[in-house]
Amino acid sequence: MQEFFDHLVASVGDRHILMFLDGAGWHKAKRLVIPANLTLEFQPPYTPEVNPVEHLWDHLREKHFANRIFLTLDAVEDQVKTGLEKTAADKAALISLSCFSWMKG
Repeated sequence: MQEFFDHLVASVGDRHILMFLDGAGWHKAKRLVIPANLTLEFQPPYTPEVNPVEHLWDHLREKHFANRIFLTLDAVEDQVKTGLEKTAADKAALISLSCFSWMKG
């Protein structure tokens, strides 16, 4: 998680990031160093319906993994990357999967 945080903040420059997380243990590890331009907000327990990433994973499973067999872990990783790239390129799909009314303010 620390490596992800470090990479994320390095990629956004001076912008501030508000990140919503579930209660996974690695999201709350005591040794995590939270960068100054990163604010963490934790979702209530047992509420996957408000977690945008759950919708993204559902989309990837349905559109990029359904009825497929992968012979290697590398093939799975390649398919995840391809699915994420295609989803990121489709702005309307990405908004519908991740931008809930409660996030728009």
